[in-house]
Amino acid sequence: MASRTQRSILLPIPVTTAPMEAKLVEALPEGVGWQFEPKWDGFRCLAFRNEDTVELRAKSGKSLSRYFPEVVAALGALPVKRFAIDGELAIPIDDTLSFDALQMRLHPAESRIRKLSAQTPAIFVLFDCLVNRDNRNMMQEPLLQRREALEQFYLALKDPGLLRLSPYTRVRSEAQRWLNHAGGALDGVVAKRIDEPYHAGERAMLKVKRMRTADCVVGGFRYETGGDQVGSLLLGLYDAQGKLDHVGFTASIPKADRAALTKKLQKLIGPPGFTGDAPGGPSRWSTERSTQWEPLKPKLVVEVQYDHVSGNRFRHGTKLVRWRPDKLPKQCTFEQLEAPGRPREIINRIVRSSALEHHP
Repeated sequence: MASRTQRSILLPIPVTTAPMEAKLVEALPEGVGWQFEPKWDGFRCLAFRNEDTVELRAKSGKSLSRYFPEVVAALGALPVKRFAIDGELAIPIDDTLSFDALQMRLHPAESRIRKLSAQTPAIFVLFDCLVNRDNRNMMQEPLLQRREALEQFYLALKDPGLLRLSPYTRVRSEAQRWLNHAGGALDGVVAKRIDEPYHAGERAMLKVKRMRTADCVVGGFRYETGGDQVGSLLLGLYDAQGKLDHVGFTASIPKADRAALTKKLQKLIGPPGFTGDAPGGPSRWSTERSTQWEPLKPKLVVEVQYDHVSGNRFRHGTKLVRWRPDKLPKQCTFEQLEAPGRPREIINRIVRSSALEHHP
């Protein structure tokens, strides 16, 4: 039988606990009983501490500890010895958060990770409490009590270091204002029921993203895997030097249209295709498995819907809205992707400050 000391260092939940997830909806929910929080542009992470042991777990269940040694060290230095916290790993660059800098951390070389952790240290943005500072399992408690426990945990730190407390509001109009200016560090808004427990592994939250559209040149296409019809369109925008850069793809082509579209595209196969950054093989923002693509003469323009831009590329696949025969390809420039205005007071609170603040 374990001694009292041995039992006391055990957390009441396992490190394999899955985070509560969100379902994408088109609009913020109406009515009372909702808490709205910024959806930060980072890596979702559950952080566990058992005395001298700290573990960071991604939404996938994989460990993130080796990639963020500075966060592990910061959590291990806190006066609170046992806890489990839900949050977001993020890296501040200037006055925003850089998703590209986060991805650079997923590197096989420990020396490279150590160098980056010193040059661009990450922060951990807290937004839920699974095990409080008294080692009590909070997952069955309503969000109201979990948020209170999270704030008590944060206040007990005195010097939070790399930790930040995410703000919230229970006023829908305030959350809508955040959403209207979402972009950069803010990826949207999450809505949670204040009277609900923490539903591990379930899509029990709602998330709303600010969707935008852009007119892009079709600079190439890929055939569907194992077939002879178009699978995806490769999208391009002209830079300031007049070169066509590859910015993403769309695969949301109606099945009934694919045969006719394939014939149309095949007639346009030929140089120059992309004259700037060109497509390579599969990447973090492409679901295509083949490295083969067909270059097209820059004749076709399509309007697509997208949610986020990172490094001058659409981070995710886009949705085809309509063809734009009325628009000249040369009119499709990067100016369309100018970053929207950001709710700076929210972002600055995370990037620059660690104050205990929220909106009523």
